[in-house]
Amino acid sequence: MPKFCANLSCLFTELPFMERFSAAKEAGFDAVEVLSPYDCPAQDMRDQLVWNALAFALMNCPPPNATGGLQGFAAIPGLEDRFRRDFDRTLRFAQVLKPLHIHVMAGAAEGPEAEATFIRNLRWAAERAPTQSLTIEPINRYDKPGYFLADYDTAAHVLDAVAAHNLALQFDSYHAHRITGDVMAAWSVHGHRSAHVQIAGFPGRNEPLSGEIDYAAFFSRLDADGYQGWVSAEYAPAAATDAGLSWMR
Repeated sequence: MPKFCANLSCLFTELPFMERFSAAKEAGFDAVEVLSPYDCPAQDMRDQLVWNALAFALMNCPPPNATGGLQGFAAIPGLEDRFRRDFDRTLRFAQVLKPLHIHVMAGAAEGPEAEATFIRNLRWAAERAPTQSLTIEPINRYDKPGYFLADYDTAAHVLDAVAAHNLALQFDSYHAHRITGDVMAAWSVHGHRSAHVQIAGFPGRNEPLSGEIDYAAFFSRLDADGYQGWVSAEYAPAAATDAGLSWMR
């Protein structure tokens, strides 16, 4: 059975943020991820991780734009200086939170220049933080229109072009199904590149209990392939979080 992680940006939202750590532990999770941990004191979050004996699996980069602007811009030509400033800000949080992975978001862009920008920025980031694991994640354009990294072949090409020991694929089964229509086939081709996995039901992005993705088969495949990373529950609970956790058993 895979090792399960709770995404605290999505789960236990019926509780104040700082109470979600202990709730995740009590529910049986041994790790958590937080997509955007920038609004709370990093040391307070670190204390919660230590007190609850939780690993911190992943956080996103860049920090959010409070005005509702860009979510990620590593692939946007002309914003290289901004990317570097915000990546360094992320690293300051990471020094305290000690995430296993940092997901570098590409942002909305298209074309060869965007790809070249993404590759250059990722090379710089991998060299800037040589001991920090970084990930890139294909995100479907139905949910995030215009997102640059929207398919797995492009992700594979970028990973090969950067060729950094600390850069890997982040495989989100919900996005994989939306992009390819076949999670198992996508994993068969690209799973060996994956350092982190996220799950959600399809099409509703609720609990991974029913829908078009056979999660019993997917979990068995992860085990058979020897996947050792975390499998993060990144979904919107249909009701109270605890009421929908039967999939873990």
